[in-house]
Amino acid sequence: MTEAVRSYLDFERPIAELERKIEELQAINGGDDGVDVAEEVARLREKASEQLRTTYEKLDPWQKTEVARHPDRPKFSDYRQSLITEFVELCGDRRYAEDRAIIGGLGRFRDRSVVVMGHEKGRTTETRIKHNFGMARPEGYRKAVRLMDMAERFDLPVITFVDTAGAYPGVGAEERGQSEAIARAIDRCLSLPTPLISVIAGEGGSGGAVALASANHVAMLEHSIYSVISPEGCASILWRDPARAKENAKEAANAMRITAQDLLRLKIIDEIVDEPHGGAHRHPTEAVASVGDAIAAALDVCEELSPEERVAQRRDRFLAIGREGLA
Repeated sequence: MTEAVRSYLDFERPIAELERKIEELQAINGGDDGVDVAEEVARLREKASEQLRTTYEKLDPWQKTEVARHPDRPKFSDYRQSLITEFVELCGDRRYAEDRAIIGGLGRFRDRSVVVMGHEKGRTTETRIKHNFGMARPEGYRKAVRLMDMAERFDLPVITFVDTAGAYPGVGAEERGQSEAIARAIDRCLSLPTPLISVIAGEGGSGGAVALASANHVAMLEHSIYSVISPEGCASILWRDPARAKENAKEAANAMRITAQDLLRLKIIDEIVDEPHGGAHRHPTEAVASVGDAIAAALDVCEELSPEERVAQRRDRFLAIGREGLA
């Protein structure tokens, strides 16, 4: 990705202006007029870098929501291509159809044979439609259960990547048992005897996320979000005011405790994976490598447990959420 095609968020406008000035000066410097602007370019680069650092150090929950949804943020396909070798995709739920919102299969992660799966949002208009924007139908969650069954049969660790606004809410999905499929996926996660590591890579929305994230270890990227409902959905239910939809969504995001920092404090996640300077979308290769290191460390710990201990640890971990501080 080059500077010319970078997508800027609203709060990044001052940074965008500085980077455009740098581009203009570099274009002048590349001409034949003999103008040397290297010193000014260096000064502006330093200023832009500092502006980027200070901006990302104090993002509010709504701004983090925008970063989590950034179109250039690494998708499941990026993690799979960089971290998983010898990948063999497995398709279909063996009951109804193939769902392209969840991609999964067998592969090798740093010399380990694993089952890997995740929500795929797509990047272009064509691929977003193909993958239904990462919103899975029942057959997607039933495929996930099938893959976890296979992981148990062959004693393979499972790695999942979560990036979805939520399960697909269409009529057809409800007719085919969306809530039942999600519940069975959660149950399969909790009963799996092999290690299960989950990464909240972008959005972790509602039961559609929990269905793949009921893991022994839940890692979350620094600027990702994880919530029971989207801020917009929460706002529409609470305030029912289309005229103030964005303002209400911002207020809901602040109240819902959806950031990685809040969720770590509440013990809903286990680890925050630091993102590169300016977010994962600016340096995707570095971000993917950091996620890979976090997964490897979590697997090392989880593999030391017996199958019975893994199941007990996972169930106790989720049953304990919300109990602390209650009399």
